[in-house]
Amino acid sequence: MDFVDNKISERLGGVDFFNNSKDYKFESIKKEKEIIKKKYPNIDIIDMGVGEPDLAADISICKVLCEECSKLENRLYSDNGIPEFQEAACSFLKKVYKLDNLDPYTNIMHGIGSKPILAMLPICFINPGDIVLTTVPGYPVLSTYCKFLGGTVYNLPLYKENDFYPDFNSIPDDILKKSKLLYINYPNNPTGQVATKEFYKKVVDFAYKNDILVVCDSAYSALTFDSEPLSFLSIDGAIDVGIEIHSLSKSFNMTGWRLAFIVSNPKVIKVYGNVKGHTDSGQFRAIQKAGAYALNHPEIITRNCVKYSRRFDMLVDALRDIGFDAKKPVGTFYCYVPIPKSTKSGYIFKDAQDASLYILKNALISTVPWDDAGSFLRFSVTFEASDYSQEKCVIADLKERLKKLELVF
Repeated sequence: MDFVDNKISERLGGVDFFNNSKDYKFESIKKEKEIIKKKYPNIDIIDMGVGEPDLAADISICKVLCEECSKLENRLYSDNGIPEFQEAACSFLKKVYKLDNLDPYTNIMHGIGSKPILAMLPICFINPGDIVLTTVPGYPVLSTYCKFLGGTVYNLPLYKENDFYPDFNSIPDDILKKSKLLYINYPNNPTGQVATKEFYKKVVDFAYKNDILVVCDSAYSALTFDSEPLSFLSIDGAIDVGIEIHSLSKSFNMTGWRLAFIVSNPKVIKVYGNVKGHTDSGQFRAIQKAGAYALNHPEIITRNCVKYSRRFDMLVDALRDIGFDAKKPVGTFYCYVPIPKSTKSGYIFKDAQDASLYILKNALISTVPWDDAGSFLRFSVTFEASDYSQEKCVIADLKERLKKLELVF
């Protein structure tokens, strides 16, 4: 036994960590991509699996960062945030989501990306034995930290038959009694489904009835097509039972900048701020000021939505021509489709992981597989293309490569 082995925490597997540690969900696909790149150095992989914007942040945002990063006063720790960012977030929520009566100083606090916020919330609320209800497929961070803290996770599958909404009526009473948090994510990654006012009202009623705090991950909330963005907190009573998390990563092409904010009632913000104060010293002030500029210019998001909507129109048409049951999503930048059954040559797909690897190996197209609630592939429209002409070329190439596979549906 190595010196380190007997010191690893039980939550990570203890002495068996190095024997039992599993590859990340998509590690096999990443490995296969590297093999293909070496095997076919002159042929580009069409990467439809990327979950982050293909373009850099708007130049106007970058200019603010450049101006602010050398200022003496911005060298300081920001701790739980700077007023300019909180005020801009409050203004953004009012302008885009029509949220009134929010106080920028008691209802809003920044985070170094939404991922750390989701990691800290279980520390705020979960005790050993508590249960987190979470939708699957989905982002696992909050659930993982719940398990780290001795809690358990109860999955709510997002089935196509239920329009990719969770079925609250299916939850057993003994689970409900121990449940403390409900995690939802709309517009949803990976399904592309968006929430309606009726659905959010059901969530609020469910939360009050069962004494459960709602964590609404709204990372994609402003990326909607042909509909207005909707905030969970726009529903009467939601702020008393809910937390909403907004990120600048997807909407403003700022994934690597690591900037997000949490919105809730003052008690939740105070609890989160206490844990955050013991966890980090805040995001670089210059980044927060650039983020404030971004939030004050939501028209930047509108330009992104126009681009993604255009790409979806082309991608969905191409996938349908191949035989996929593809529909243009109402939000996010993901197209979620059931896998093919087989190929004409007789290869039968066992699951989404199998189908994704087959398409990658034989068509050099990368997708993301999901097998949590049926078998689906996620195609992202954040593929690299500098203009409309290149976008058309990428989609035409994708269609041609898929045709050669002779997929059966």
